[in-house]
Amino acid sequence: MDWIDALIMGIVQGLAEYLPISSSGHLEICNKILGLKLSQENALSFDLALHVATVLSTICVLWREFMPLCTSFFTIKRDENFFYVCKILVSCIPVAIVGLFFKDDVKAFFGGQLNIVGVCLIVTAALLAFAYFFRTRPLFNSGSYRPRDITWLDAFIIGCGQAVAVLPGLSRSGTTIATGIILGDKREKVAQFSFFMVIIPILGEALLDIKGMLSPDPGSAQGDVGFIPLMIGFVAAFAVGCLACKWMLELVKKGKLVWFSLYCLIAGILCLVW
Repeated sequence: MDWIDALIMGIVQGLAEYLPISSSGHLEICNKILGLKLSQENALSFDLALHVATVLSTICVLWREFMPLCTSFFTIKRDENFFYVCKILVSCIPVAIVGLFFKDDVKAFFGGQLNIVGVCLIVTAALLAFAYFFRTRPLFNSGSYRPRDITWLDAFIIGCGQAVAVLPGLSRSGTTIATGIILGDKREKVAQFSFFMVIIPILGEALLDIKGMLSPDPGSAQGDVGFIPLMIGFVAAFAVGCLACKWMLELVKKGKLVWFSLYCLIAGILCLVW
């Protein structure tokens, strides 16, 4: 991988992590287009580094909201922020189960198959369209539509959406935000919750990946990604991620995610044809 490839991958990750178009699916598409020949382990490590960069961009953009959450949680101050973090932890339970017990199976079955990416992109398109057209008729709100704050049950259901979105092509942000909107939660609250809830799984996986690098398997391939391309991809993902995060928050408030449904449908069909 040279620095241009890394720059392209970083830009794609920065955009696709926040826009509801699937970062994992688009990284897989870029791998095919650019003809990258990375070993599976190095490809996963590079993708994870890009995801960590976008997690840091989330913290940077939402710093004013992030710090009070940390202060309340770590000082065990039982206020609204403390319980908000607890809801984030509840939302992480499903993806933790998938990561601990089914991660290798998911990688083995879905890795590198553009037809799977195409199908999942079409599913993302359907989910975004459903959330748009039924946004005023949420599942658990009876009577007149009144958007609500995220409940404990909502947090767990949104977390289930995040767990399913480990499939390449199924957008994590699109799935979680659409799920929250369908449940009847406030759009701006769902978007912020969606961006916060990915921090723990990504950083947790990063720590495990670092541990694996410190004690690698004897037969594992090394050196597919150099330090300079890795840093270029990381910086590009962080910088573009900051811009995309702000943009996505505004798009969710305005309820314009349906246009990404059309994009995902076209991209999914192209993947299947290709």
